[in-house]
Formats: sequence, C-alpha cells, structure tokens
Amino acid sequence: MAVAAAATRGATPPVGWAATADLGAPATFVLLRHGETALTPEKRFSGSGGSDPELSPVGRRQADAVAAVLAARGTVQEIVSSPLLRCRQTAATIAGRLGLDVRIEDGLRETDFGAWEGLTFAEVRERYPDDLDAWLASPKAAPTGGESFAAVARRVAAVRDQLTARYAGRTVLLVTHVTPIKTLVRLALGAPPESLFRMELSAASLSAVAYYKDGNASVRLLNDTSHLR
Repeated sequence: MAVAAAATRGATPPVGWAATADLGAPATFVLLRHGETALTPEKRFSGSGGSDPELSPVGRRQADAVAAVLAARGTVQEIVSSPLLRCRQTAATIAGRLGLDVRIEDGLRETDFGAWEGLTFAEVRERYPDDLDAWLASPKAAPTGGESFAAVARRVAAVRDQLTARYAGRTVLLVTHVTPIKTLVRLALGAPPESLFRMELSAASLSAVAYYKDGNASVRLLNDTSHLR
C-alpha cells in the first residue's frame, strides 16, 4: 500500500536492492575494446582525429580469439561498432563467426586527441605541458585541438540511451575504444570523471554492463582477457 501511494505521488521508485518490481531482462552491453594496432604497444594516443590505423597481425589474432569465445558462449544477439577501421575490422571478424550483421554507430568513436594523435604521453608532456596538466585536472579540458572527456561523456550517454531502448532485453556486443568503454563503466557506477584514469583496459578485452528498465545499471565484468591466453 505504501509503495502504491508513493508511486501515485510521483515519488522516485525504489531502486537497486530495494526494488520490488520485476524489471525483466536487461539490455546487456558486452563492451569490447578493438584489437591491437601498430600504435597500441607503444601506448600512443590514437583517437578519432588521427590516422585511423588498421589492426596489426597481433590484433587480427586477438579478434579471432574473441570471436571464438563469443561463439562458444552463444549469448551475443547484436553487434554495434565504432566507425573507426580497427573496430570495424574486429567487429567483422566476430560477425563472420557469429553470423550477425554489424551496425555502425558514430557515437562510439574514440576521443579526438587533436594535436596529441600519434604521440606518447611523454611526448605530449614535453610539447604541450600546460595543456596536459589542464586535461589531467578537468574533464572539461580538451587535448590541444581535440575533444574533452566531458564532450565524449555526453555523446556516449546519448548513444547508451538510444541503444538500451532499441535493444531492451537483448545482449549486444559494442566494439569500441578505451574512452567510450571507461565512460560507460564510470556512468554505470556513478563514479567521478577522474575514475577514467584509474581503470585499465587491454586491447581486445571484454567488459559488460547490464541496464534495467528502472534506469539502474550493473557492471558485470571489466577488462577480461582470459580468452587471449
């Protein structure tokens, strides 16, 4: 009776462990960072404003390994990919194994790192020290000529809302990049922006977040690389 009365008054419904309603099957996003490119082992900034590198031979083998483990699990029902080449190549390998089509979603692209594209952290520190300090201190600060984490968070949240509505109750593989994946995890946890610097995401790693009808999210997996061993 009390719950019904609260709902009638327009109060926020109970959430989390306190939720009483059957929320049904969530939209589950399996978050895959693309396989390695030539820039990955050198830890160079590689976003949406650079050379758009292809997968390296190692990256192609990683994509094959991910395809094998996802085929064995048999849970992925849809595939959505960033438009960047390394993601499209990773997604195509998996789609071929699973017999699924790939939907391209521009909002899943990596941050535009501007003038930092192709540089290591040390090189950015040497050439753009003031801008780097500002970037590390605030999500609103952008790399020199690039895109801020705040801007990335806005477009990633918009894509999340669109995809959770489109794929309610389904399991979707999102083939994307470090910043979008970390952002989805951060938002699901309600963590502050600085948490982006406190997560490790390896190439071809798998993470997972489930989204429920009441707006709650549950992080189920982070940076799983067991399929690469």
